Amino acid sequence: MTDQLTATRPPAASLAPAALTSLLFGSLLPMLSFFMINVSLPAIGTDLHANAGELQLIVGAYGIAVATLLVVAGRLGDGFGRRRLLLGGLAGFVVASVICAFAPSVWVLLIARVIQGASAAAVTPQVLASITSLMTGEHRARGMALFGVANGISAALGQILGGVLVDANPFGLGWRSIFVVLALGGLLALIAIAASVPDTKAAAAHRVDLVGAALLAVTLVLLLLPLTEGRALHWPLWTWLSLAAVVPAVGLLALHQRRAERAGHAPLIPPSVLQHRAMRIGLVMAVGFFTSFGGFMFVFALATQAGAHMTALEGGLSLLPLAIGFLITCIWGPALQRRYGVAMVVCGWIIQAGGYVLLAVAALALWPDVTVLKLALPMLVIGFGGGFVMIPLIGVVVSQVPPAQAGLGSGILLTTQQTCLALGAATVGTAFLALANTPWGHGGALAAVSIALAATAILMAPITNQLRTTRP
Repeated sequence: MTDQLTATRPPAASLAPAALTSLLFGSLLPMLSFFMINVSLPAIGTDLHANAGELQLIVGAYGIAVATLLVVAGRLGDGFGRRRLLLGGLAGFVVASVICAFAPSVWVLLIARVIQGASAAAVTPQVLASITSLMTGEHRARGMALFGVANGISAALGQILGGVLVDANPFGLGWRSIFVVLALGGLLALIAIAASVPDTKAAAAHRVDLVGAALLAVTLVLLLLPLTEGRALHWPLWTWLSLAAVVPAVGLLALHQRRAERAGHAPLIPPSVLQHRAMRIGLVMAVGFFTSFGGFMFVFALATQAGAHMTALEGGLSLLPLAIGFLITCIWGPALQRRYGVAMVVCGWIIQAGGYVLLAVAALALWPDVTVLKLALPMLVIGFGGGFVMIPLIGVVVSQVPPAQAGLGSGILLTTQQTCLALGAATVGTAFLALANTPWGHGGALAAVSIALAATAILMAPITNQLRTTRP
């Protein structure tokens, strides 16, 4: 049997280093936007008088918008040109960031976050699709590894930068300075990509499945909105009805996708693509990883600031060891992946579980007297384990579709990523907030969440191991 993680192609490349750097910088922005907000949530809540449910929605609304439109944007890029969609998405991202920066109320901020998320959806799949279509062999593998590391590091980097900006309070802007920086970064990425990245598109354009996109949007809203708002509103009847409606909504979406493909159309998520065993395993891995990671990053920001009374800067710096772990993985990961294949990913899950257990011990033993240094070891271990899982994960999923449909493969993976990041913030965040308001307190709640995330990682290890018996 051939190891899915060690298959290679003849080395070649047609993407200049400057172009790859520009693309990776562009891919940082949507993830930075997701995670920079986490560390600023307490400040936003104070300034805009937002409750915990509204703060979760600030994170979730962005994730819903991105997840809903990613596959559509991937399809549009395949048909009309990936560079064109990328530049348009960056322009919208800049405008939405400016609106967020000067939002006078939480609802204006929420609307602007939806626009920002829709714009980000046009950016991310074009980056990964451009790498897939313009690079091959070892160059493509390294490009996708760098994309994975950029996404992983951006999570920790986002909260570090967010903490620096909130603490520094430049020009008296406080949390609003985060969106000013995002707008400037988007403008810089737009200029760099316009100057260096060639345009690509599929040989044949496919009609966008608007009905499928609408059904996906309805399904995500039915799932994520009650999970985000239910606890704060004491779970009124509509939240339970909304969750119950998810099952028929998923069934209707699946039925539409099957009928569209049988009729020779281009469905949003072709069932034939999901027939690849490695694709299914990869998506299960993605669900486990990104739901856990999104929930953890949301919870950690609240626990360190509201529970341990760290400043936004201290809370952000607590994630620096995690970023270092990802960075070290970037350097050594590709070589280890070629040598050990699936075994490296399995070990990654186990290492990550160990990091979560160490964090739970620290929370129970030290809380609330925790510092950046006292949390450094658990965070470093979590970063190591997460990097060993995330970097190969992208290649597993995207490699299951031909280069002509690179936007489709990228869109499916990234839709899963963004959906699960928002789902993690909603579910894990709700569980944490519920426990934090009991005698468990913030420390006990963080420990309980960490143990649950460790258990999830352990469960994912044998699922990942099934890739050993998967044919390419």
